[in-house]
Amino acid sequence: MNGVWPMNDNTRTDNEWKEMLTGIEYEVTRKGGTEPPFSGALYLENRTGSYACICCNHVLFTSEMKYDSGCGWPSFHTEHPQAGIRRLTDNKYGMVRVEVRCGSCDAHLGHVFEDGPRRHGGERYCINSVSMKFQEGGNE
Repeated sequence: MNGVWPMNDNTRTDNEWKEMLTGIEYEVTRKGGTEPPFSGALYLENRTGSYACICCNHVLFTSEMKYDSGCGWPSFHTEHPQAGIRRLTDNKYGMVRVEVRCGSCDAHLGHVFEDGPRRHGGERYCINSVSMKFQEGGNE
């Protein structure tokens, strides 16, 4: 990643998002869906690199922030310092959770929970693989 990210990339129409994303990417990122656990291509990813939003290429996490929580989705203990991930209250399905969205294009990424590694602040970002793309290489 070059460190220059598009900000406020939420001007696309619904039809434009449908054209640029696969069906599952659209359902998850634009409609707030969830991929099945243990199904995502990035769940077991362990190479060094960066994780960016599939919709706008905004860097969200690095491999140094990723860990195996066993939950079935990629887990991160910290967001990239410039990610600007937004947090929203999610009351769906009879639960109160904290939804996380891309700070650039408002794509639904997943949720954040308070059961992460204490030495890193105690948070666990539980993120859908299809909401991200991976770029191998040095972390920023």
